[in-house]
Amino acid sequence: MTDPAISRRDWMKLGLMGAAGYAVGSNGLAAPVVRQPAKAVIQIWMWGGPAHLDTFDPKPDAGRDYCGAFTRPLATNADGIRIGEMLPLLAKQADKYSVIRSMTHGNNGHETAAYIVQTGHQPDRLSWPGLGAIVSAFKGYDHGYTGLIPPYVVLTTTQGRFSECGFLGPKYKPFATGGDPAKPRFEVEGVIARGISDERQKLRRDLLDRLDTLGRAMPTEIRFHNLDQCEEQAYDLILGDSRKIFDLSQEKDDLRDRYGRNTFGQSCLMARRLVEQGVPYVTINYKGWDTHKQHFEIMRRKLPELDAGFATLLEDLQQRGLLDSTIVWWGGEFGRTPKVLWEAPWNGGRNHFGNCFSAVLAGGGFAGGHVVGKSDKTGSEVAERPVHPHDLLGSICERMGIDPDGPLPNPMGKDLKVMPEDIPGFSSESKRLHEIM
Repeated sequence: MTDPAISRRDWMKLGLMGAAGYAVGSNGLAAPVVRQPAKAVIQIWMWGGPAHLDTFDPKPDAGRDYCGAFTRPLATNADGIRIGEMLPLLAKQADKYSVIRSMTHGNNGHETAAYIVQTGHQPDRLSWPGLGAIVSAFKGYDHGYTGLIPPYVVLTTTQGRFSECGFLGPKYKPFATGGDPAKPRFEVEGVIARGISDERQKLRRDLLDRLDTLGRAMPTEIRFHNLDQCEEQAYDLILGDSRKIFDLSQEKDDLRDRYGRNTFGQSCLMARRLVEQGVPYVTINYKGWDTHKQHFEIMRRKLPELDAGFATLLEDLQQRGLLDSTIVWWGGEFGRTPKVLWEAPWNGGRNHFGNCFSAVLAGGGFAGGHVVGKSDKTGSEVAERPVHPHDLLGSICERMGIDPDGPLPNPMGKDLKVMPEDIPGFSSESKRLHEIM
C-alpha cells in the first residue's frame, strides 16, 4: 500500500528529476531521500588547452605519431578506466571523478573557444556571462551570501580573453587575487600589500580617519555613513580574520608539500580554503598548456604538477567532508591535435583542437568512476555521445540548484535563459549528464 502522504505524481517527479535515492523506512517501504544541491564549484581552467591523449583519453595503440612518448597508460582504481602515464596520483583517485571524453564545439580559436566553454553560448550580439558570474548572481550577495571575500574568486589572474561577467555587469566580476600563493607571503591584490606591515596599515587607517573632517562635520549624511561602512568592511578584510584565509602558513607543511610547492599546487590548496569558508565559486587559471612546440618536454614538467595538485585537492576535500558539496570541474577551451607535429618549427608539438577533447567532473553529487562518451581510435572525432559545453554547464547548474532552463535576470530586461535552448545540432535538455548526476 502506498504511503498516502506521497502522491503518485510526487513519486514520478522525484524519479524524473534524478535527484532522489531510496532508503528503507520503519514501515518497510522505500522512502525518497533527496540530495542537497552542491554549495560550491572549483574550476580548474587549463589555460591554453590540455592534450586529451596525454591526460584522460590515452590511445596507446594509435602509434608514435599520436602517442609520442606516452605509450603506457595507467590502470586506475575505477574498473576499466585508464589515464595518462604521467598521472599516477590521479589514477588512485578515479573513483572520485568521471571523465567526459566526447566534449566538442569545433572551434580552434582561444578567445572564441574559451567563451563557448565558459558561457555555453555561441558568440552573438550579447556578451553572455561565464558560469562563475552566473553562480555569483544566483548564490552571491543577493541570495544570502554574507562573506567579506567576494563570492567569485580567481586564482590568480583573469584571462582577459572575454568578460567573465558579461552583460551582468561589474557587480558579478571575479575578484582576482593576483600574487603567487607559492611565495612565502601571498600578496593578495588590495588585501596584502608588498612591503607594508600590518602596523603600518593601521597607522595609515588612523591618518585617514584624522583627515576625514568633512565626514565628522556631517555625521547624519547617509552617503558618508555608507562610505564608512564600506571602509570598515575593507579594513576588516585587510586586517581582520578574513585575511587569515589567504595565509597558507596556517596549513601543515606536509599537506602543502603534497599539493606541490608551486603556483598551481598552492592555488588548489587556496581554493579548498576558500570553499571551506563558503565562497561559492573559485577559478584556478592554470597557465602553460598552449604547447605548439616541444609538447612532450613541457608535459614532463607540467603533468606532475597537475597530478599532485588535482589529486591532493580531491583527497583533501573528501577527508574534510567537502567533496559531496563541492563540484570540481577540470578542463580547458579545447584539446590538442591528436596527431603530433614532428616537423619544424613545431618539433613535436600539438596545435589547437576543438573537435574532440576531454573534461573531468568530481564531487557535488556527480558520480565518480565513470566515463561519458567516447572518441575514435586516434582521439580525432567523437565516436559516441557528443557533449557540448552548454550540456556540461547546464549539468553543473542543476547540481548547484540553479535551473539551467530558467530565466537569467539581466539589466537589459530581456527574456533570457541561463543556458541556451537552441544551438544547431545540440539539444540542451536531452544531453545533460544525467548518467553521472
